[in-house]
Amino acid sequence: MPETGPLTRSMDKQVEKLFAMMAEMKAGQEEMRVAQAGLEQKMEAGREEMRSGQERLEQDLRSGQERMDKGQEEVKGMIDEPVRITAEVLQGIPADKLTDLASIEKALESRFGDSHLIQFYRTELKTRRQKPEESLQVLAADVERLMSLAYTECPLDIWESLAVQFFVDAIRYEKTQLSTRLMDLTDLKSALVYSIKFESAKTASKISIHARSIDTEDGTWKERDDKFESL
Repeated sequence: MPETGPLTRSMDKQVEKLFAMMAEMKAGQEEMRVAQAGLEQKMEAGREEMRSGQERLEQDLRSGQERMDKGQEEVKGMIDEPVRITAEVLQGIPADKLTDLASIEKALESRFGDSHLIQFYRTELKTRRQKPEESLQVLAADVERLMSLAYTECPLDIWESLAVQFFVDAIRYEKTQLSTRLMDLTDLKSALVYSIKFESAKTASKISIHARSIDTEDGTWKERDDKFESL
């Protein structure tokens, strides 16, 4: 076997290094291929999860919309039915009695019974306002009547507090209403007495101002007459 020289041995080492580098590159490429395949699988799984989530979201939205539509229909039905029945009751009342609350109450009572009238009385309390030329005494008496019908089982302290609130809200004159409200009275009788005194004082003040105005005018004219006579 021929002996190899230094040059040959050096070339052999270079070839071995080259083969080793090629093997490492091949292994690296394989690792990259495996990693890329794994990444593609993860990306596909992510896309699939997104599609699934989007489908669930769309399904939830459709389900929610259906529930909303159903709820609106139920609410509409709950509103329409009492309105329809009330309209039927009102149609049975003679035209000349439609403005008579007693006739309406009687018709509703015969149709629905006492328990269903409570809401009617409470609504009447909330919308009650003092009529022109109606005294505070008459207003308070009517509020008391409606309270006895609308809040039959209410504790006395709460009953009185509500009665005061409805009475004050119904007062026609704004200054009387505001002054009575600021007094923070706890029973209807006290609220009535105070509001009457307030309006009486207001009326007396107007009369006093008017009287002073007349006195001033009379004095002015008297002074003018004296000047005229002195000429």
